[in-house]
Amino acid sequence: MTVDHTPSFYDTLAPMREPGQVFDSRHYAAVPEDWYLAVSDIKGSTAAVETGQHSDVNFAAAAMIAALNNLCGGIPYQFGGDGAVALVPPQHAEAARRSLAQVRRFAAQEFKLDLRVGIAPLTAITKRGKEVLVARYQPAPSSAYAVFLGDGIDLMESAVKGRGDDSLAALAMIGDADDDGTPPDLTGLSCRWTPLQSARGKMVALVMRGPDHGALHMELTKLAGVPALNAASLESLQARWPPKGLIREAKARKRNKSLALSTILVGLETFVAYIFVKYKLRLGKFSAEQYRRDVLRGAVDFARAGQNLALVFDCPADRIEVIRDYLQTRRTRGELQYGMHISDHAVMTCLVTSATDDKHVHFVDGGDGGYTAAATQLKARLKQT
Repeated sequence: MTVDHTPSFYDTLAPMREPGQVFDSRHYAAVPEDWYLAVSDIKGSTAAVETGQHSDVNFAAAAMIAALNNLCGGIPYQFGGDGAVALVPPQHAEAARRSLAQVRRFAAQEFKLDLRVGIAPLTAITKRGKEVLVARYQPAPSSAYAVFLGDGIDLMESAVKGRGDDSLAALAMIGDADDDGTPPDLTGLSCRWTPLQSARGKMVALVMRGPDHGALHMELTKLAGVPALNAASLESLQARWPPKGLIREAKARKRNKSLALSTILVGLETFVAYIFVKYKLRLGKFSAEQYRRDVLRGAVDFARAGQNLALVFDCPADRIEVIRDYLQTRRTRGELQYGMHISDHAVMTCLVTSATDDKHVHFVDGGDGGYTAAATQLKARLKQT
């Protein structure tokens, strides 16, 4: 794996340490116009989730992030459950196009999922009167995660889905000729933790569209009656062996090996990791217990792009209807739109560049469909307006 460590404009952004800073526009910067915007979306993700492929959907969405991060180094990206967003520096644009084509093939061959992908220069967005602003959220040294403002991502996602600007769709299109047939580099992509069981009552997945995300987030925290809107806890962060995602990770890691050999190698690696976590072992500068705490601090259980705010959080069961009533009242007044999904657990997909060097990010989605189910509900309501 060759990773470009050349500093970029994203590296110069002051990291936000506290969740409340995410809602302060002063932390956001315009993306340089010579950069590229890449997006992905799984067509038919709702049907896939309904047939039990929720974890496959999450894994395929995170695969785009893994492939581009392995290619470019520390780039801005965001996970959306059944899709992803990333910014690519200009020197990697052509290689990124090829990498996206490889990831699309991986999703089709290994999971029978139709991953739509696209990439276009920022100039194509700004020429259409849209903008993309980005900020760097880094609650733990191990975890840097991008959040976005502006309506450029909505424009790009609609085009890639075939529901928007046809000329932008043509520019962003990645054809079969862009795929050179080699496996994508998905090093670090895994899903080894057990589902995160709710400790408070239920896991709530929300996808909301409206203004003033900061005030909305503050009000939801108050209504839930919890210190913070988060999904993971040390109690819920448990490992098992073999992990449910063993074959999924083996498919991502096999490259030119057989699936059987890849499964054996990943099985051995995950067994060692399981022993370290179970018995809280240390080796050199690596501490399994400290790693668990870093996972908890850096777990990404929200996404923000344009007018959309998505959250997954553990909520007391008796506060769910209070939250639903609040959102429905604001929806009736025309102040926002929302989709909501309830489950007893959340799931986590991980990108571990280096466990020993504190380079790992963990994407959380609500169980039994999570973001996908909530977004489907949101889309249906938007059509009614």
